[in-house]
Amino acid sequence: MKDFASQNENYELRVRESFSKQNLMKTIGASLTRVLPGEVDILLKFRHDLTQQHGFIHAGVVAALADSACGYAALSLMPPDAAVLTVEYKINLLSPALGESLLACGKVTKPGRTLTVCSGDVFALKDGEKKLVATMIATMMSVRGKEGMID
Repeated sequence: MKDFASQNENYELRVRESFSKQNLMKTIGASLTRVLPGEVDILLKFRHDLTQQHGFIHAGVVAALADSACGYAALSLMPPDAAVLTVEYKINLLSPALGESLLACGKVTKPGRTLTVCSGDVFALKDGEKKLVATMIATMMSVRGKEGMID
């Protein structure tokens, strides 16, 4: 994996502050565990109220974790006046999301001035084992200034 340099010396604080405002992540109980330039990890402890009919964490929750990890990985490289929005993503659900917790790891594949391509993997953690349950490729857009952004 290539090491990237952030355009914002306060990238970690910025990512953490933005994450703290994300109500969906609060609602599901996700926490930001690692922030590096171009890389972000998000942890979610298993909760029965987030499962689908078979007792697995719902695919929508898995996708939201991967999307947020990718988005914040992209934001970590952007300049201070930029915001990030998802343009598109494709997710492959590889195994049922069942374990003690889920770990979403977002990484920038190719940064750009306007578009940044990222990859995201979601792992189920159980009994000290780590199993890949989903993988995502996503494109994030840099939005300059605050126009159109709600604080």
